[in-house]
This record gives sequence, C-alpha cells and structure tokens, in this order.
Amino acid sequence: MSISRFKSGVLSKRSFLSGNTAYDPLTNARGLFAGGRESAGGTRTNSIEYTTITTLGNGTDFGDLTVSRNQLAGCASLTRGIFAGGEISSGESNTIDYITIDTTGNAIDFGDLTVTRRLAQGCSSTTRGLFAGGYEGNSNTIFNTIDYVTIASTGNATDFGDLISNTYAPAGFSSLTKGFWAGGYNGAYTNVIQYVTIASTGNGIDFGDLTVARADSSSCANSTRGLIAGGYGGSNSDVIDYITTATNGNAVDFGDLTVVRNASSSCNNPTRGIFVAGSSYPTTMDYVTIATTGNATNFGDMHTGRYAAAGISNGHGGLA
Repeated sequence: MSISRFKSGVLSKRSFLSGNTAYDPLTNARGLFAGGRESAGGTRTNSIEYTTITTLGNGTDFGDLTVSRNQLAGCASLTRGIFAGGEISSGESNTIDYITIDTTGNAIDFGDLTVTRRLAQGCSSTTRGLFAGGYEGNSNTIFNTIDYVTIASTGNATDFGDLISNTYAPAGFSSLTKGFWAGGYNGAYTNVIQYVTIASTGNGIDFGDLTVARADSSSCANSTRGLIAGGYGGSNSDVIDYITTATNGNAVDFGDLTVVRNASSSCNNPTRGIFVAGSSYPTTMDYVTIATTGNATNFGDMHTGRYAAAGISNGHGGLA
C-alpha cells in the first residue's frame, strides 16, 4: 500500500499504520459487500467481495461469511469489518462475524446480537458499532432495539437504547459523532430520519424527514454529508437524498441512481459513494461524488448480482 497525505511529516488524522505502511482511507479505502441472495427464491450466499473505492472496476473475491445469509447489517472501523444478523434457511440469525479489511480471508465469529433478527442496519465510529431495528419472522415482530459492540474486541452485543418506533430496513450511516437511521417500515413506509450519539447510549432523536417515505434504501456518509439512495415505498425508487449531518433538518434531492432498485448495498470513502446491486439482481455498481449533487455514474460490476447484502468500508464518515 502506498504512503499518502502527510501533514508536516505526520500522518493525516484519517491515516493509520497497517504493518509498517501508512494507510489512508482517502486513497486506499476498501468497500466490501457480504452475503445476500443471488436470485429470486435462490440461494443465500456467504460470499464477500471487495473493491478499491478510488478506482473504477469490478468486484474481487475476499472470502466467506461463517453463515450464508441475506438481509444482514454491517459496520466497520479503519481495520475491522463487522456483519450481524440476517436471514438464514431456518429463519433469522443473531450471528456477528468479523473480518480484517486490509487482508483477504474468511470471516470469524465475533459474538451474538441481543435479538435474533434480519433487516437491521448498522453504523459505527472508530471504536463502536451499532445495529438498529429489524424483523423476526416466526413471531412477526418488528424491533426498535439498538445494540452496540466494541469493534476491536469480540463478544456479545449490549443494549444501547431504542429507535423512535419499531422499524425494519432503515438506512444506516455515520458522521464523526452521530449514528443515523433513515426511513424504514413500521406498518407503513416512513420518512423519519433519526440519530444517536455513538459514544453514549440512549434512544433515537428526530433529525428530519426524507424527501420520499421508503424502506430498504442504501446509504453512505462522509464526515459532513449523508446520502440515502433508492429503496421501496410502494414501488422501487432511484431517488438519492442528502442531509448535512451537523444540522437537523429535512433531506434534499441529490440526484438519481442509474437504475431503480431497493435492497442495494453501499460503501464510501471521504469523497465517493458507491451503490451496488439490489432488487432484480443487477450486477450494477454506481458511484457519486458526495460533495456535489447529480446523477450516479457506472462504476463497474459485481461477480454476481445480489439482493440485500451488507456493504461496509474503512473510509466512511464515522472514522476520524
């Protein structure tokens, strides 16, 4: 890996040492996409693919999850990715896996969620990962649960607080201090954006509203701006919204995806957001420049189209 972005001989604050090499997420951040379902009614996959966010190109094999599943949640620190919950052949899972982002290889068991569920969504800081909402099919239960883990350790999740309402399939993303969940389904499609302070514990607080009520959107954020893309609110959407994460308020239109879809996956570095695959199982990977507005552009293709995979990166907005 190359050495980049020094300030007066000192690494920039987003850089860290990986082995003996200086690693900067602005130039070298990886996006990973794990699990999902590869066709309608088809097999859930354990496959993990990755891409280098600053370059255009197709996904590359990374390794496998411990359990094949879709509709799982993800989050990441600078060094470690976490995948939690999801739908398995017998119902839902409480499994949490982890991987080391700058290597390749199979996931390792981390611990368990407090509640067995799918369709939760994650966000994180450099130290703490949060998973919120979700659904359990056998009891037909929608959850408001927010769990957290300490990413650098292993062990079971701990209760953090509750969402404003019982919700599944919100879009999750982070700023340097806040975790956000936008939209979802709680008996009706919702436009609510809510947030918590990641370093503390507590319940969700109202931030504002999406331009369109929807669930199963994908999302990404840098340290100042969060994007929410696609989703389903009675029909599939190509809408991309954005918020300024430091200021409460309603979302604003950003542009459109290249195709309408829900249950796509996403990742980003500080400048670029990527939205991948989703409903109808396209292999399409789109990208946008987060600081501007405008429609998405083709980035490349995944090996296989997949629905409801978890997307993470080591360059997102929660990493100082």
